[in-house]
Amino acid sequence: MDKIATCLWFDGNAEEAVRFYTGVFKNSSIGDVTHYGDAVPSKAGEVLTITFQLEGREFVALNGGPQYTFSPAISLFVKCETQEEVDTLWDKLLEGGGSPVQCGWLTDRYGVSWQIVPTAMMKFLTDKNPARVKRAMEAMMQMVKLDIKKLEAAYMQE
Repeated sequence: MDKIATCLWFDGNAEEAVRFYTGVFKNSSIGDVTHYGDAVPSKAGEVLTITFQLEGREFVALNGGPQYTFSPAISLFVKCETQEEVDTLWDKLLEGGGSPVQCGWLTDRYGVSWQIVPTAMMKFLTDKNPARVKRAMEAMMQMVKLDIKKLEAAYMQE
């Protein structure tokens, strides 16, 4: 178990969300499930938390109620090696009512923000040549889902 885990606050649909996320990522699992007890009589027996792992990272899903909702101020950043991985994760996370945003960002059906980013993009943005970085950034700013070939073409352009 990780010393620090990300807790995601849901309004009664944590179980559904965890099943969805563990179905999207190949290397995932569901761990412990806790339930509300008699201390909260109106929710006694309902799921309180579920621990789960996605790609080796630990998360906790909490059925906390409607007081808080997700915001793009916090997002889950997914590093993808290939365009196929970008495409697959993008499509799966949008299933059931998600919304594409811009620059590799999307919001899934639960309101969680994700960044689906090719690892090549990080190489492009850390290049010592500012002209290459600028071209890659400008190309990315024109995209919704990131396209590695188009990003690389912009980056390599002379």
